[in-house]
Amino acid sequence: QVQLVESGGGLVQAGGSLRLSCAASGRTFSTYELGWFRQAPGEEREFVARITRGGGTTWYKDSVKGRFTISRDNAKNTVYLQMNSLKPEDTAVYYCAARNIVGGKWDYWGQGTQVTVSS
Repeated sequence: QVQLVESGGGLVQAGGSLRLSCAASGRTFSTYELGWFRQAPGEEREFVARITRGGGTTWYKDSVKGRFTISRDNAKNTVYLQMNSLKPEDTAVYYCAARNIVGGKWDYWGQGTQVTVSS
């Protein structure tokens, strides 16, 4: 069982930056693939980024490539999402997630953190 707690959301002007953090409980953090998702009002939740167990490979939604960076620190049981050059369309609740099996369903979810980008 893994518990995930996000932090770092807030209100920022367009062009600004935020760094989201997601702290995980448990001693098996390094065995999980981790991801970030987001859900805007009236929209379905969508994939943003994911990172392999060792942190060596990452994937991104096309619209955030070059602006967002996912990283993890297995010693601190934490995954990060650095978000630069933010746009109003990035406004959403951001969730981190973890899964045991690459390509499988996401088993664990955090409660979400609100990111609001003003124009």
